[in-house]
Amino acid sequence: MRRGEALGLRWRDLDLDSGDLRITQTIVTISYTPQFDTPKTKRSRRSIYLDHTTVDELRRHRLRQKEERLALGEAWMNDGDLVFTDELGRPLHPDKVTRAFRAHVREADLRSIRLHDLRHTYATLALKAGVHPKVVSDRLGHATTGITLDLYSHVTPGIGREAADLVADRIFGRDVV
Repeated sequence: MRRGEALGLRWRDLDLDSGDLRITQTIVTISYTPQFDTPKTKRSRRSIYLDHTTVDELRRHRLRQKEERLALGEAWMNDGDLVFTDELGRPLHPDKVTRAFRAHVREADLRSIRLHDLRHTYATLALKAGVHPKVVSDRLGHATTGITLDLYSHVTPGIGREAADLVADRIFGRDVV
């Protein structure tokens, strides 16, 4: 997901029983003020299937958020049913999230990357794992598979070699390694 898509996510956009998430709104900043908006493109309005680990973590997060809401009572400010909020239930400011991410990367003594690079990492790993480019493109909300393949063409040479070996192994009856 893009940063704004994650920050605009509402609990009603999640079906944790089926592991399905729908992106229907985003948060953008206008003159440093967070605003709700529609997703970037028509294809950005999409469903994403979630893995079990993510669903479990979201369930734990929801429980923590409910506890915070109960503790704050009427001081809780999450009228928008947002999944990710500050300690008072207000929307998170996108720039503050980016700064917090940078700080966590530094604290963990990792190579400096941008928050958006996590999206690129996902796409690269998914393609290298053999996930079909159409599936990766749909999950990223790209307008076409061509955009995905153009952006991640550095991944495709290795994938192409693996595909050639796999097909040859199947044709010639060798064991697939």
